[in-house]
Amino acid sequence: MKILRNRNQYPSLPGWHSHQSLFQKNRDRKTRFRKGIQLGIMILVILFGIYSLVQCFTRIADSGETTSESAGTTPLDEEIWKNDKQVAQQLLKEIPLINLKETTFQVTRQDATLRFDTSIDPSLQDYMLGKLDRKNSRHIALVALDPSSGEIIMMAGYDKSDPDSNTCLDNTYPAASIFKIITAAAAVEQKNLESNSKLKFNGNQHTLYKTQLKERKNRYTNYTTFQEAFAKSINPVFGKLGALSLEKDQLSACAEAFGFNSEINFELPLQASRFNITDTPYHRAEIASGFNRQTTLSAVHAALLPAIIVNQGQQVEPTIVQRITDGSGQLLYENRPGPMRQVITPRTSRVVYDLMEATVRYGTAKKAFKGFQKDPVLSKCNLGGKTGSIYNKKHDLRYDWFVGFADLKNGDKKMAIAVVVAHEEFIGTRAAAYARMAIKKYYTAFFKSG
Repeated sequence: MKILRNRNQYPSLPGWHSHQSLFQKNRDRKTRFRKGIQLGIMILVILFGIYSLVQCFTRIADSGETTSESAGTTPLDEEIWKNDKQVAQQLLKEIPLINLKETTFQVTRQDATLRFDTSIDPSLQDYMLGKLDRKNSRHIALVALDPSSGEIIMMAGYDKSDPDSNTCLDNTYPAASIFKIITAAAAVEQKNLESNSKLKFNGNQHTLYKTQLKERKNRYTNYTTFQEAFAKSINPVFGKLGALSLEKDQLSACAEAFGFNSEINFELPLQASRFNITDTPYHRAEIASGFNRQTTLSAVHAALLPAIIVNQGQQVEPTIVQRITDGSGQLLYENRPGPMRQVITPRTSRVVYDLMEATVRYGTAKKAFKGFQKDPVLSKCNLGGKTGSIYNKKHDLRYDWFVGFADLKNGDKKMAIAVVVAHEEFIGTRAAAYARMAIKKYYTAFFKSG
């Protein structure tokens, strides 16, 4: 007998497809739940990490303020903090460190005493301060350093409108022709130029017209060497290197390797020197020859350029503070020179070294260093440099540069120096003349002490 079933009493069981769909939904739900837990844990870990970093940086910043105001209570015990130049900047707030009379000085803040030991050579600095031509200059900045350690031995200057400012930190001075050091280095590395490489140009040596950037040869064409073009600062030669030979990226990479567009790690706030280049051939020519006002740098940065050349292409960080201690003698900061950074190859530095020597021997610095080969002090050194000059936009200031080096022929004593002067209506003491005085004074004292 056939039995009929009531469908309402016995509902039908799900089929295979329905069962698989239900199973898949349950599995997806569990997977999403598990991933949600994992994501939540990850977010918590990230938030905890961010919180820890914020606390760490807050502690470092607070420690600098505490040290400046209350000796003996600073938490700066970790060795890495004691060598942190940002900590030194906190402790040096509102202390320009220019025109120091002594190597060591003390500052009292809220009954707490901080002692600063610097690398300054007081006798050199005092001597050069006495030589400053304040009558004809609106700004003067002089920086000298030991290329092997980066220690600044002179940081002196003058600002007619703000006597308390540190003119050596101003990053707005037009680089002018001292940028030819970077262009020359790029040409050696990218185009394998040597000191005696033959080059040619048309027109005046110190102009830069678009017609001078054409690669042509006629009866008006002048022939020169790479060394002579650098020593005499021949603009069209370097303009052609920038417009026709070097790629934009090649020149830009070399400028950045020399420190442009990057903040320099220093115990005092030092804004980045400015460099910008476009694809326009004439603009590249202006940049490469220094025939512009947009490429700017500070005197501290400028002193690093010859230091790199005399250091076989390596750069050290500049430093002026050796250590900072509180009233109880606790060490708050101590400079420890880090490893040198290779900027250019040793071969490139040797070629540029030769170009800079030629500038002093028979180039644009010849007059300022006249007779140095017979000088009882200067004749004992290899001397090199690069000059540069350009008017400001208003044409009421003429910026005058000299950057260079002195390298003892029989010994390891070296000096890198940068001088920039903003002359007003009349040209007073030139930058190269200041450099000669400083080099001679420095080595005279060295020979006497030895």
